[in-house]
Amino acid sequence: MSLMNSLVSSACLSSNCRALSFSAATLRRTLSLFSTHHANRRCPTPLCPPNTIRTSFISNFSASPAITQPPSPSPASGELEYHRLLPCPTQTSPPRVEHMVVTEGGPVLDYITKVLNLPPLYVADLIHFGAVYYALVCPNPPPTATPEQFRVFKDATDPEVLKTRKSIKGKTVREAQKTFRITQVDEFVEPGTYLRVHVHPKRSPMCYEIDWKSRVIALTDNYAVLDKPAGTSVGGTTDNIEESCATFSSRALGLTEPLKTTHQIDNCTEGCVVFARTKEYCSIFHGKIREKTVSKQYLALASAPVPTGIITHYMRPVNVAPRVVSDDFVKGWPLCRLEVLECREVPWPHSDIEKKYSIEDSGWPSKKFAYECRINLLTGRTHQIRAQLTALGAPIVGDSMYMPAAIAEMRHPGLNPYGKFKTQYASESDRMVAVDEWILQHGKEPSVAIGLQASQISWDNGEHIYNAGSPWWIDN
Repeated sequence: MSLMNSLVSSACLSSNCRALSFSAATLRRTLSLFSTHHANRRCPTPLCPPNTIRTSFISNFSASPAITQPPSPSPASGELEYHRLLPCPTQTSPPRVEHMVVTEGGPVLDYITKVLNLPPLYVADLIHFGAVYYALVCPNPPPTATPEQFRVFKDATDPEVLKTRKSIKGKTVREAQKTFRITQVDEFVEPGTYLRVHVHPKRSPMCYEIDWKSRVIALTDNYAVLDKPAGTSVGGTTDNIEESCATFSSRALGLTEPLKTTHQIDNCTEGCVVFARTKEYCSIFHGKIREKTVSKQYLALASAPVPTGIITHYMRPVNVAPRVVSDDFVKGWPLCRLEVLECREVPWPHSDIEKKYSIEDSGWPSKKFAYECRINLLTGRTHQIRAQLTALGAPIVGDSMYMPAAIAEMRHPGLNPYGKFKTQYASESDRMVAVDEWILQHGKEPSVAIGLQASQISWDNGEHIYNAGSPWWIDN
């Protein structure tokens, strides 16, 4: 039964992707599971506690031609037909996230296949991609839910019903509503379990175009340093943990234990990323970040000159892009600080280079020169360099999210309610309206690359120091 069908989520299927399929052994195992489940309807094991669910399927795929096709429009109805997630499709599918409350216990793959009318192999792909989540108890539905959906939620969370479920004994309702990723096709789900299925995971076609071994800067017993390509995710997304730097680098290096993420940089940013090889070193590196003993330098290709020295802003504490920063202190807004060590004029990238790296044209009025800035990042906020340079009127080349806002502020000074030409507002509600209007001036997230590179990372007072290769705008 659907609880909140087809809620909009940022997910799409991308094109031009090399084939990647199940290994023969995995395919045989999966098909045997299907056969057993449908013949006997037996449930092999109850749903495991979160710490017992396998979280890596790095060995389940191999780079060989896939034998089936991804979702494609049916010639007769125009509706999508589902076969497999791989190879990547040639068209973009609409966002689709399904929310369900289980009404009949059994293997999770069987239930999703039946309720959503999807092929078993496609559902198995979704599970291996990390696109299926569960909670023992259904989370609260959003205000936009229908009366029927609220009724389903009320029935599933009725105290008398919850009392009969041994799986949630000793847990508070809030604890039981926490979601966890399902990673095994034969997990048993009991009635009342909540399922969230990202039917169209966000894809990363760049992963199949890269020589990953050549991107490894260093490999030790404790960590690996990668020169991350733009257009790729460090550790995966909410609905896709397979198409990531961690997975593909681990595979390229032939590692039996997958690499673990220690920090993040944006998908559209290239450069140095450190992965831990063990849980112990992952914890150690996280400690170094907390203790501020990890130093990061960036190269940013700005569209206008940037002054050297320390630049300070304050970032709105809302965990949604685009990020809004203020020139002035605002109570409760975290400090953003970076140091521009050098800013030099360079030619604007040639159109052929921009095309090669899928650099998006956001309408910047002057494209004769760009400005390469060497930046020491003093605080590490999401989108910090991008938002701060935009606030200075010097957005990063190719930044289709922030550059349109910078152009709008140039044309209409004072549009940014926290910028240099901000105006006074009669009330806080007027300011909030202005903030909403300012956010609307921003564009979409870049599809591949922007002029930003994590050029150097070091820790332990320079005992460990690593540099990325030349940035994309210096194309040889």
